[in-house]
Amino acid sequence: MSSLLMPKATAVWLIDNTALTFEQIAEFCNLHVLEVQAIADGDVGQGILGFDPILNGQITKEEIEKCCNDSSLYLKKSLSSLPQSKAKSRGPKYIPLARRGDKPDAIAWIVKHHPEVKNSQISKLIGTTKETIEKIRTRSHWNISNITAKHPVLLSLCAQEDIENAIIKAGGKLENDDNKNP
Repeated sequence: MSSLLMPKATAVWLIDNTALTFEQIAEFCNLHVLEVQAIADGDVGQGILGFDPILNGQITKEEIEKCCNDSSLYLKKSLSSLPQSKAKSRGPKYIPLARRGDKPDAIAWIVKHHPEVKNSQISKLIGTTKETIEKIRTRSHWNISNITAKHPVLLSLCAQEDIENAIIKAGGKLENDDNKNP
C-alpha cells in the first residue's frame, strides 16, 4: 500500500478535528508519538495547514469515528481505486566520475565470459552506449590495450541478480563457482 500523502499536515488535521490518541495518529501518519505530541503542543509545524484525509480518500469518516470510540484500535487506510504506480526498473544508476573508467573493464568481462548477451542488455546493465560496447567487442576501442576484464558486480556497476537475469534472458548458462575445481 502506498504511503500517506503529507503526513504532518494530516496529523495536524487529525489533532485539530478528532479525539484520536497521539498513538493512533502517530501510527496512521507514520510519525513518532513525541513528534505528534510536539505538533499538538505547537512546538513543531506551527505554519503547517491541516490536510483533510477524508476529502482526499485516504480514510473514511466511519473509520475515524470507530477509532475515536475505541482507543485500542488503529486507523486503517482506505483502499484507493486509483492505479498504483509500478516500481521503476533498476536501469543505469549514477556512477561517480572516478569509477566511470571501470565501465570498459566490466563490458570486457561480459563480452569475454558471456558473448551471447546482447549489446542492448549490456548497455542497460552497465549504463553505457552500444557504440562503446561494439568497439570493445571488435577490439577497436581507443584504450583497448589498457582494458582488463573485471566482474561488473565487483566494480559495483550492477547487481549480481541483474547480470544473472541478463545472461538467462540471452540464453546463456550461469557459471557455478561451487562446481569448479581449483
